[in-house]
Amino acid sequence: MQHQIDQAHRYDRGVQALGEIDGKAGEKVIESLADIAPDFARYVIEFPFGDIYSRPGLGLREREIATIASLTALGHSLPQLKVHIQAGLNVGLSQEEIIEVIMQMAVYSGFPTALNGLFAAKEVFAENCSD
Repeated sequence: MQHQIDQAHRYDRGVQALGEIDGKAGEKVIESLADIAPDFARYVIEFPFGDIYSRPGLGLREREIATIASLTALGHSLPQLKVHIQAGLNVGLSQEEIIEVIMQMAVYSGFPTALNGLFAAKEVFAENCSD
């Protein structure tokens, strides 16, 4: 019984964190999984958002800086990077801070990944201007 209660709390925490961090973009990701992998959609809510993002120790700004840096360095996760650039804006990062994080990755993962990240940021920033 306690396990079921903990699971419900994980999910509820995750939904709350997802909304706060990713807003509509996060909801779209979850909705897009509903017809192909609803269990995976639930895992995305419970683990990253219900368990990790909800932990004390780092604020949401710091978590998004780490996420943007990691996704930039990976170099092959542009859709996720765009979601997290928007999330960074949602939790209070400035465009300048996001650009600096991405540029920093040129040192560790190379110019191509930083360029891809900067172009992704440019797209997200432009979308925000047109809203």
